Order: sequence, then structure tokens, then C-alpha cells
Amino acid sequence: MDGGRTAHSAFKLPLNLNFVETPLCNISKQSDMAKVLRDCKLIIWDECTMAHKTGLEALDRTLQDICGVKYRMGGITVLLSGDFRQILPVVPRGTRADEVKACLKSSVLWPRITVLSLKLNMRVHLYANENAAAFSKLLLQIGDGQLPEQDNKIVIPPEHCRLIFDFNIFLDTIYPDLDKPNIVVPSWLKKRAILTPKNDSALEINNELLKRMVPGETIYSSVDTVVEEEDAVNYPTEFLNTLNPPGLPSHELR
Repeated sequence: MDGGRTAHSAFKLPLNLNFVETPLCNISKQSDMAKVLRDCKLIIWDECTMAHKTGLEALDRTLQDICGVKYRMGGITVLLSGDFRQILPVVPRGTRADEVKACLKSSVLWPRITVLSLKLNMRVHLYANENAAAFSKLLLQIGDGQLPEQDNKIVIPPEHCRLIFDFNIFLDTIYPDLDKPNIVVPSWLKKRAILTPKNDSALEINNELLKRMVPGETIYSSVDTVVEEEDAVNYPTEFLNTLNPPGLPSHELR
């Protein structure tokens, strides 16, 4: 969405939503952001189904406080868009029950939400592409659990995919000729992408692609230090460099 921002950035949501019972956004009533929110007629929260329910509840409390009213969301219309067939909120080391408990449908706000379902895929409808229509139908079947599975795996029909078993051939197929100068331009990059469910896989793929690019890669290293001097013995810099906590960049950026 052009000009859009993440919910954490726009609403100053706390980072510990998983552990706080009644969180609030870090927005004071006298701040410029509070004035912007008071003037809002509509707030659009896209992909809300991936957000932790306490994030929406924090926004509700904050808007009531900022606007000085006890109406839901401070009387501001909030449009939530998303698909529960996709990824639910990520709960570190949580069970399926924890993820379901964290999703919006488990929020005290959910009974107050009016649900409107979109029935027509406009992208498929406008382009009138039979292959795109068939693939869209396949995705809905996967999301609705209508396709047979074995060992938690679903076989995608061959007409919708191409199987490649060699890592290098796979990369060359998606990003060919990276070693040629002036090939990597925005118009070329935006036509291709590699999706992976794990950050480790994404890092491996990115590092390999960067090695192939012209000019060569540049490595920037973080500066890691301990807050308390007495901890320096137990946590040397070399150890800190090996840590890769979620939500923070790696020690080396390429």
C-alpha cells in the first residue's frame, strides 16, 4: 500500500505484546501523532489476521484515551482486512492453541466487528486469465483444507509449478545473469521473488545471490557491547556476534 506503514511504527505498539495483559500504544495525548489520529476518519489495518489480538486492543484503549470518549476505537472507523487462511500471529515456542488464542477472533473486540467477505478475485476477473483463475481456485482449496495431504504436505499440480532439485539451478532460473553488469535494476527485480517460510533459508539464498552480483558484495558488521562492564568476562564480543535474536538484524549485513 503506497504510503502505508507497519502497525508497530504507526501506532507505537509495544514490542512485548505477547506478555502484557492490557498494553497501550506509546502515544501521549499531547503529541503530534495524537492530533493526527484525532483527525482521522478512517484507519485501514491490512493483513490484520497476522497481528496479535492485544495489538488491536491496545489501539482501542489508546484511541479512547486520545479522543476522550468511551466508544470503541474512540469513535473512529477502523477497517481490518486479512485472511485467516494465511498465517496466524506468531507466538514464540507456542502451541497451536496459543496461536489461536492470540488471533483476532479470540479478542473481546471480535463480537463488535462487522465481517464482510469478498467473493470476487478482481485481479483474475480483470485479466480474464484461465491459468490465474485455476491457481486462485487451488489456493482457496488449500486454505479451506479441501485438498488431500500426506505427512502435512500438499502436492501442487505440475501445471502450476516447476520442480527444481538443484539449488544453483533454482537460483539461476529466478535470477539469471547476475554476474553481468547493469542487469540488476528495479524494473527487473520487481518481476521476480523467492519466498521461504524460514529466515535461515532466506539468509542463505540472499547471501548466495549477493556473491554473484556485480560489483561484489560489501559487508557491514555490527558493534556489539554489554551494558554492564562486569558482564564482559561472561559475554565476550565474539559470543555476542554469534547471537541472532528475532526482530534484530544479523551481525553481518551484506
